[in-house]
Amino acid sequence: MISRAEQKTFVGAEQLANDVTACLEALFPSREGPLPLHEPEFNEQAEAKVVECIRSTFVSSVGAFVSEFEEKLAHICGVAHAVAMVNGTAALEVALRVAGVEPNTEVLLPSLTFVATPNAVSHLNAVPHFVDVNEQTLGIDPEELRRHLDQIGELKAGQLFNRKTGRIISAIVPVHVFGHPAAMDELLDAAGAFGVAVVEDAAEALGSRYKGRHCATLGRLGAISFNGNKIITTGGGGAVVTDDAGLAATARHLSTTAKLPHAWAFAHDMVGYNYRMPNINAALGVSQLEELPDRVAKKRRLAAAYINQFSGHPDLRILCESEHAMSNYWLNTLILEPHATDSRDVILQYLNSAGFMARPVWQPMHTLDIYADAPRASLPHTEALAERLINLPSSAKLAECLS
Repeated sequence: MISRAEQKTFVGAEQLANDVTACLEALFPSREGPLPLHEPEFNEQAEAKVVECIRSTFVSSVGAFVSEFEEKLAHICGVAHAVAMVNGTAALEVALRVAGVEPNTEVLLPSLTFVATPNAVSHLNAVPHFVDVNEQTLGIDPEELRRHLDQIGELKAGQLFNRKTGRIISAIVPVHVFGHPAAMDELLDAAGAFGVAVVEDAAEALGSRYKGRHCATLGRLGAISFNGNKIITTGGGGAVVTDDAGLAATARHLSTTAKLPHAWAFAHDMVGYNYRMPNINAALGVSQLEELPDRVAKKRRLAAAYINQFSGHPDLRILCESEHAMSNYWLNTLILEPHATDSRDVILQYLNSAGFMARPVWQPMHTLDIYADAPRASLPHTEALAERLINLPSSAKLAECLS
């Protein structure tokens, strides 16, 4: 553990980078080779189930493993329905569409997110509308959201309009950043007060809970990712989860090219997508889902070690789960204190040179050229945090390598 510095003045970027690197070297003294940011893990069942799928010849979007994966995922999340899809972006796009997001409406979401979140909105020909986040969760700040909507929102005939653009605001997308649950009670209250649907981007939050309930299950629908860097992976994959049977049925229908059931005929009644998860990917997922509790436990043990290692440091801290939340700590995150902001890139250089594959947070979406003209609130916390966040190696198996 780093002891609190005697002096109150900042020691400098290079000294801080040396301190951080030394801390990680002390945590993982027996490491061999570079430590990836988040490495996929496969158990002994994985190869057997994939081979079984290949031998069945049902490797595309029809097969027993897809159904089994959906049933097990729904059970784990405590919901009635899960619809497996080709990736998390597709899952979020479909979830938004069935929740009622229409072209030329606006969707509220944080600018501090991965580009897939606004892309899913844009694929529907809707408009991302960026709002600010807070330091406690890195998720949407409920107070700032209400303040913003009081300024620009206008309720007419039960719908929320942006009085500056004239467009309907159709949904809000809380993002559970790095597995940390957003302040869902307050966000649900705000959404209810303004009459907008809530669709959770829980891409990184499988296994995380808010007041005992799984992330992705608190709004009308939620979207989960099973990309190769997630806590459970199907290679590429995602899912929509919901308790609403009608929404689930529509999501499944849309994601299967909106084909009407028939023994041989091809008839389609909506403009749908070819978004269903392939059976071979689902086979990989089935082999891992039962390990989710163990992987979450390992990641929380790793997070506790990071928290302890940096406890009391005057220049930085580890992002901790907020009250009422249980995080899967998908990515452990260093937050630099404001006075140490200029140290971020030096720390990243030192860590990566030492074989620790640390990364900065995503560039805020409103600063990308593709979204520079999107409507947005004032984003001071987003812009400040983007310069102060560093993700550390976070694979679950690292818990077994701790000193």
